[in-house]
Amino acid sequence: MTDPLLQLHGDVLAAMRRGPRNFAKLAFALADDEEPADTDQGDFRDRVAAAGAGDGLTALWHRTLTGWDLAEQADWSTSPPRTDERRADAYDRLGFDTTLRKVLDHAVPVFKEPGPTIISTTPTWWYSRDTAAVRSFYWSAYEQLLRRKGWSDAAVAGLDEASHAVVERLADPTRPDAYGARGLVVGYVQSGKTANFTGVTAKAIDAGYRLVIVLGGTLNLLRGQTQRRLDMELIGQENILRGADPADPEALIGVDYQDDEDWPEKFVSHRDRPSVLGAFDIERLTTRDDDYKSLATGIRALEFDKQIRTQPLYAPDNLHRAAARVMVVKKNKSVLSKLIKDLKKIGGPLLSEIPTLIIDDESDQASVNTTDPKKWEEGKVTRTAINGQISQLLGLLPRAQYVGYTATPFANVFVDPGDGDDIFPRDFLISLPRPTGYMGVQDFHDLDRTDESAAGSAERAHVRGIYDDAHGDRLAEALDAFILTGALKLYRASHGPSLEGHFRHHTMLVHESVRMAEHADLALRISSMWHQAGYTSQEGHSRLEALFTSDFLPFADDGLRTPASYEELRPHVARARQLINSGGTPVLVVNGDTERDYDQPDLDFDRTPNVWKILVGGTKLSRGFTVEGLTVTYYRRRTQQADTLMQMGRWFGFRPGYRDLVRLYIGRAEPAGKTRTVDLYEAFEAICRDEETFRAQLTRYATLVDGKPQVTPAQIPPLVSQHLSWLKPSARNKMFNAELVEIRSPGEWVEPTAYPTAPADLRHNAEVWRPVLDLLGAGPITLRRNASAGGGGFEAQVGTLDHEELLKVLCDLRWSVPSQFSPHLESLLSTGEGSEGIDDWLVVLPRQTSSRRIEASLLGSAPLSLAHRSRRRGDLFGAIGEPKHREAALRIARASDAASRSGDQTLQSLAGDRRGVVVLYPVVEEKPPVLSPTGAIAPEHLVMAFGLVAPGSSSAPKRNLVRFRTVDSTRRDFAIIERGTDGS
Repeated sequence: MTDPLLQLHGDVLAAMRRGPRNFAKLAFALADDEEPADTDQGDFRDRVAAAGAGDGLTALWHRTLTGWDLAEQADWSTSPPRTDERRADAYDRLGFDTTLRKVLDHAVPVFKEPGPTIISTTPTWWYSRDTAAVRSFYWSAYEQLLRRKGWSDAAVAGLDEASHAVVERLADPTRPDAYGARGLVVGYVQSGKTANFTGVTAKAIDAGYRLVIVLGGTLNLLRGQTQRRLDMELIGQENILRGADPADPEALIGVDYQDDEDWPEKFVSHRDRPSVLGAFDIERLTTRDDDYKSLATGIRALEFDKQIRTQPLYAPDNLHRAAARVMVVKKNKSVLSKLIKDLKKIGGPLLSEIPTLIIDDESDQASVNTTDPKKWEEGKVTRTAINGQISQLLGLLPRAQYVGYTATPFANVFVDPGDGDDIFPRDFLISLPRPTGYMGVQDFHDLDRTDESAAGSAERAHVRGIYDDAHGDRLAEALDAFILTGALKLYRASHGPSLEGHFRHHTMLVHESVRMAEHADLALRISSMWHQAGYTSQEGHSRLEALFTSDFLPFADDGLRTPASYEELRPHVARARQLINSGGTPVLVVNGDTERDYDQPDLDFDRTPNVWKILVGGTKLSRGFTVEGLTVTYYRRRTQQADTLMQMGRWFGFRPGYRDLVRLYIGRAEPAGKTRTVDLYEAFEAICRDEETFRAQLTRYATLVDGKPQVTPAQIPPLVSQHLSWLKPSARNKMFNAELVEIRSPGEWVEPTAYPTAPADLRHNAEVWRPVLDLLGAGPITLRRNASAGGGGFEAQVGTLDHEELLKVLCDLRWSVPSQFSPHLESLLSTGEGSEGIDDWLVVLPRQTSSRRIEASLLGSAPLSLAHRSRRRGDLFGAIGEPKHREAALRIARASDAASRSGDQTLQSLAGDRRGVVVLYPVVEEKPPVLSPTGAIAPEHLVMAFGLVAPGSSSAPKRNLVRFRTVDSTRRDFAIIERGTDGS
């Protein structure tokens, strides 16, 4: 059955490739004479207003309007993307009336979610939206599959934008001269990176890339998972069958997925061989069960049919008619050796013509060169096996584009980016936004919390310690939480059948050690505890009822069905216990380096209908391996590496229908040496805080100034070292080519955390700040975080300080890591004397009013309110400033003109056109602090911390927010250079 209205609108919008045009005029020109009413806006409006889920016309307009909302380069609009103004410009050009605009805005809200952050060299525009629309066979099929899976319009639009941004920065596959781009895509732990690189692959092969090599993990299990995803969501039934009759059992012998419960219903279907439909086929060089062994049909597997034999493969007439080849290869020395050997047989002339895309999943695992530079031979890099083989692949395939995927912007790919043949992302770094529905760091850590005596809301809801005074080790409680949350999932599924798919798997992760022998003992202990828990006895039910009442009811999501009492839940506990016990044991051990350790049917989330298990393991459970349905985690593993610690966060991810049930039992005082303990929750928070700050930095620096990037990939390593001071090139004779000189942050909160620890340095800093304290007024005033009367006020003493005087103070301070604050200080020193200058600073000293407050005098000063803070990693503190102080300071510093201050007496009295704000925090680390009998504190026991906001007046238009000095200007694009003989 045809849909004339949908067909007409499709034709009209196809004619708008360069932007919106008058819809009525085009519709009139394109409409069938027998259907003149189709051009009426009223019919269109009524159809959209009444449309339900899956309506094709609404989906068409969603794709179109969202594309216009997101377009960074729009010749037809001067309004910025992701704004109501941009959408209004589109409606104006379309000629839509007010009523239709309202209906469309309701059906397709303006897409305002943050997009990917792109740090790149000169952008390339070969892959425009017009180009993508012309050739979109595999992307369109993938997009439709995601919608059928229940992806929201916003989620699909976000993936479309992010994958487009990657493909746009690859080399044009039809360019005559070969160029291999190198890039890195940074997502979040378990945040859907596979969906992104599947989208990138779809768009890349549509655009002309004809060989795709996916490096998919270090285990067959992980490689097979990736192969299955690509086969299911991109390659499709027809390319897998390759002409075999699906109704003929004999024809299906040797064909993948005949034992897969999702075949064929959930595998994308193109309705016929793509080559029959005017597109091109995809030939698989690997299968779900078979990694790369050798080219299945010999060298001929990479011989492409050319329409014009005298022209190279990359010529458009040849390229867009040729079939694509896809392989998913394990990061294994012997496997990659076979591939390299076969490619060498083919020879350079043919390989030099093949536009190739290499996608490296978990690129900071096994791919990075980790050999000891001290052992390198003179002038020669000795590579680790996998790193060397990737470099060989890139050398054999001159048109190969390398795109690495990682979950941390502090990926160790930045540690030593100086080898030209290596995988340093010299061309682009793309940081993906946090996806909608993702449960990440903000859900487990209250990053703005400074009152360390009380847990924040995220911690109260989801985080539990390993021990408590009443019960000791809480592993038994974690097991109770596991069966209880399983019962709650079953309860919710019984009242909402749509949730059943989300609750197919239910898992608990126990991660204590990397030692395999300890895993077996731990699994035995857990199994014993499980069978002695008495989940069928009244005692067991009473214990579960108490946990449900105290730990789950108070944090239940109001939007999800939750029983009012344990008695409603009790019938589902028995079923949960039965599912967890299925197969004879509730516990699976997942460790080891051999494939047999992972070839467990109960661990196959794809082929096993329900995996309800407690998983005990080590390193292999911490990277790449997706633990489906993870709800309860018991974590005590210690590590020194920040990127390793970040990868341990398997509790991050998508938790549809059970976000409120997720619990993390984590060690708060784990032994680290003979006398020291470490708080794993705080250690994890420290690296998360740095990562979030760094992502925000990248977003600010990604804005082009006069059409040029403020930061290039070669300048990322010194930016990373701002947060990880130990990050340096690994070879002693190497150095970063870019030195970070200046960071400008007008109107932004700047909060140093690298304060000294030596008593003499602490005293020195206190003496430097001491004269400033005398400038503060004796009587406190009330400052508000916002303009409302109940806007979270706090008491503070305030005073003013000339800009030059503050500079003298800041220049005289001592730091544990001077490079952390020096770029910010440079920006204050270089502030011009003209319209972008700073006259003075409002100094704010918050005063506590709580009955528990502690006050002390410093070097004869009036009493100061002391703030307790902790160093979270090495010499670095966690958060210093409090949200209400920060917001009040931002409000004052941003009120840079009389109009913005009108009507607010506080702003009128405190703010100035060229005035910044500095907030002082006399910080103590001991609790309670040691005071003298007269109520004084020794300066050796006090950290004079601060945060500041420079006024907007310090911002010059079209001036970079970050400035670097290139050590060797003749090699500006090199991230690493040789040191001189004198060490310079």
